[in-house]
Parts: sequence; structure tokens; C-alpha cells
Amino acid sequence: MNGAAKGAIVGGVFLAMLGGAGYGVYALVGDGGDDGKGGDTAVRAEKGSGPVTDKEAAQTAKAFLTAWAAGDARAAAELTNNVQAAQTAVADYRAKAYVSRAVITPGTQAGTTIPFAVAAEITYEGATKPLAYESKLTVVRGLTSGKPLVDWQPSVIHPQLQKDEKLRAGAPAAPPVKAVDHNGEELSAEKYPSLRPVLDQLRQTYGGKTGGRTGAELWIEPAAQDAPRRTLLTLVEGEPSTLKTYLDAKVQAAAEKAVAKYPESSVVAVQPSNGHVLAVANNRKDGFNAAMEGRRAPGSTMKIVTAAMLIDRGKAAADRPAECTKDASWGGRTFHNLDNFELPGANFATSFAKSCNTAFIKQIDDVDDDSALAKEAREVFGLGLDNWKTGIRSADGQVPEAKGAEAAAEYIGQGRITMNPLNVASFTATARSGVFHQPLLVSPELDGRPIAQAGRQMKPSVQQQLVRMMKLTASSGTAAKTMAAVGGSDKGAKTGSAEVDGAGSPDSWFTGYSGDVAAAAMVEAGGHGADAAGPIVASVLSAS
Repeated sequence: MNGAAKGAIVGGVFLAMLGGAGYGVYALVGDGGDDGKGGDTAVRAEKGSGPVTDKEAAQTAKAFLTAWAAGDARAAAELTNNVQAAQTAVADYRAKAYVSRAVITPGTQAGTTIPFAVAAEITYEGATKPLAYESKLTVVRGLTSGKPLVDWQPSVIHPQLQKDEKLRAGAPAAPPVKAVDHNGEELSAEKYPSLRPVLDQLRQTYGGKTGGRTGAELWIEPAAQDAPRRTLLTLVEGEPSTLKTYLDAKVQAAAEKAVAKYPESSVVAVQPSNGHVLAVANNRKDGFNAAMEGRRAPGSTMKIVTAAMLIDRGKAAADRPAECTKDASWGGRTFHNLDNFELPGANFATSFAKSCNTAFIKQIDDVDDDSALAKEAREVFGLGLDNWKTGIRSADGQVPEAKGAEAAAEYIGQGRITMNPLNVASFTATARSGVFHQPLLVSPELDGRPIAQAGRQMKPSVQQQLVRMMKLTASSGTAAKTMAAVGGSDKGAKTGSAEVDGAGSPDSWFTGYSGDVAAAAMVEAGGHGADAAGPIVASVLSAS
């Protein structure tokens, strides 16, 4: 693509301009020799077959962008493979997103993909602010027409738009909030980028309850009704109210820095003594708050809960022998240790510290209750109750009752068990303190919401043995190298990796505590627990 063809909106009417003077069209490489002096917005392509050629892609992109620039929603939509969705989005760009001016500058074509830059202005009730972004479109062969068509995606209009989302401007429903940590330090999305979805949800939930006045904004309207709007641009500053959270700015900063090193990673830190959430951070392409809403198998970190159940029922003890063989079978399925290692003569504490799967599988024969693990999770750790109310949307950990091979898999954190870093940090905190405190991001006094309670408190002897085994894991077990970076002697940990169907590498899990801080991290397809998730947790614990 050569030159810098531009489209502009003037006075609410889209115009196509070339070189800033007169009416024209886009000049694209391989566009059939158009001289740039004008032309209609229709593609003169005929029905074809086979892959779209670069020339066809260039012609289609030129026609679509020109129609969009001219404000001709119907013509633009007819050049896509989803006429209805495209027509609505292009029409709404001006009518509901209040775009009063936009300059669209094509970039260099790469096969059938054409990138472009948009320099726009949003005007609402006399207030105007600039908005600049980059996007792209791809041209495909129409399945029925055989014509080259823009493969319609909401991201063509704006790169952050996802399926069924809309670009909107106006006065938002909820006033802005100024979120602060427990010491009163402001927590802005600019300073703490991965907090953006958290702050959006806090605003949606508490903006109307803590005072403040709305202004005017450009936002992304989510597809789900209960999902928060994502503000893209503030046109008129509202009057925010202050919302105090339990987050800790110092720990949050460390969490953000730590996850930035590992794609598709998430981490949560909580305070064992009271359940206060100190940090929430994600580094994901999709922007999903997997730290609090994810649902993935937690791997061997679940052995903390399994160990508690076995000790609680008198089936195991830290000093009692726990046979760790290369493999073990249950329910018609054979389970292995990593690299088929074995630990002749090992006790339960050593098998825990070295993350021996078979030592846990072999205990099932002594447990005559198929619901034992699920009961322990609910009654002592507050998991699987579906009643956590942290202050924003979160997913509770699930430990379904199971039999046979499925039950054996759950003992080592596989099967149908699902967790996220919030859940794992919470059960680590419970093991550390001996008492379940439902994680809290903001005080329940703000809205009077009920807080989950465990059915019973962990037995002191169980808690003491769990802490001892987690300390052994941190000093000489699978977490030793990672936890060496965490100062002090009051620390414990557990590693984990979870196999995921169809994934080349297992999810990396790691959880640990240091003093009155517990943290858990997960890196999708990150490998073994200490490889990726471990350094994230160590960084967070070191900052507390």
C-alpha cells in the first residue's frame, strides 16, 4: 500500500479525502491502476474461487474503508461477510459513539490483511476529545458469493471490541470512583494496568453507592449484562468518590511486574489472618481476570487440601510412612510420578515435599468415603460453597464428589476440580492460619453483603503438620530453589503442574506463604510449578 490515503468526518458527515484536498479514494498497491482521482465505493470484483489474491484484498479493503469513511453503512456492510452486524457497527460509530471526525490512514498490506490507523475525535454535548488507535481487517472469499469480502470482526471498528460488544459514548450509569489501597494510596489503571478490570467492576458495583457525579465518556459496552463497561476515553471529568480497598499498592506493584515476565499468567495475594486481598494481577491477551474468575485444574497444589483430609481422618501423618513408588493404579487407571521417580522408605512429609503422586493415590484404599475430599474442601477450606462475595465477580473453587479413577485424579488436583489463584491462595492461607477467612477485596460494610463461613475449624494438629510439610517443601522440596529468594524462616510452599487436554505443556501452579501473606500463581502452559508460577509468587512474597 503506498501513500497515506485518508478518510475524514467533517460536521458529522464522513468524507473520503486523498492528500488532504478534494474527494478521492484510497490508493492501494495492486489496485488495478486507479489514479486516485475518485470512484465509487463498490468493489468491481467478480465471483472467484481459491484463495483471495493480494489484488482482490487491496480492492476490497479500499472500497470498504472508503464506504466507512463516507458514512455509507450499507455499502460498507455489503463488502463484508456479516452484513447485519457490520451495518449496525458502522452506523453506530457516528450515531452512538459520537465520532465527529476521523482520519483513517492505511498501513502496509501483508497478504490479505490490511492494517490502518484511526485518528478520531469524539464529541458529546459540546465536549470534544481526540482518540487514536490502530486496527486491521482481513479479506476472505465469500462462502456463497465467491467474492472477496472483509471478514467481519468487531475489532475492525476498534481493536478492543470483542464479540457482541459495542462502542458507546455519553453519560455513564455509574459515577467514577477513586480506588485507594488500605493505606490510602490511589490505585489507578494507568499505574497498575492489570487492575483495570477490577477497577471497572468496583465502579460498576459501588459507584452509585459511595457518592460522586457522572461526567461523559467513551466506553465499550460488554456483551454480558453483569459485566462492567470498559472506559476508553473520558470526555468530561466526573466527580469521583473515594473507595477504600484492602489492596496493598506495594504488593500490587510487585505482582504487576512479576506477571509481566510470563504470558498468560495470573497471581493473587491474600492475608491469612483476615482474608484481605492484597494484590490481583493478570498478564493475558484476552484481558480476562483469570486470577479471580479462572476455572482450571490446580495440579499438585491441591495436595494441601488432600493432605489435610488424610491427616484429619487419621489416614496419614507427617512422620508416618507413605510409600512412593514409580506408579500406582486405582479405578483401572495408572498414575505416575514426574519422570517416574520413586522414594523408597519415604514418610508422608517427604512425599508431600517432593510432590509424589503415587503416595497420595495409595491412600485412597484407606478412605472409605468417596465424598471425603469434597467434604474437607467445603467444611474446612470454604471451597465449593458457591457463596464467596469478594466485592467483585469471582469464581469459587469446585471439588466435585467422585469415584474410582476420577477420585484418584482429584487427590492430585486433576479430574473435575477447578480453581483459580484466588482459591489456591485462600486454601494456602487457611493452612497457614488454621482458620478459613473468605477473601475480601473491599469491606462488606459497604453493601452489607454476607460473607462465607466454613463449617468447622481445622484441627490444630492438622494445621501444625500442614505447615511443617509446606516448610519442608520450601526448604528442601520441589519449591526450595524458588523460595530461597524469599527472606525469613517463616515460609512454606507447594508446587503444582496440571495436564490440560490438547495442550503441549501443563499449566504451571505455585503457592506459598511468608509471614502473614499467602500468594498463588498460575501460568497457562507454563510447565512445571517452579518454572514459571514459582518466580511470580516469590516476587510477590518478597515485596510484602
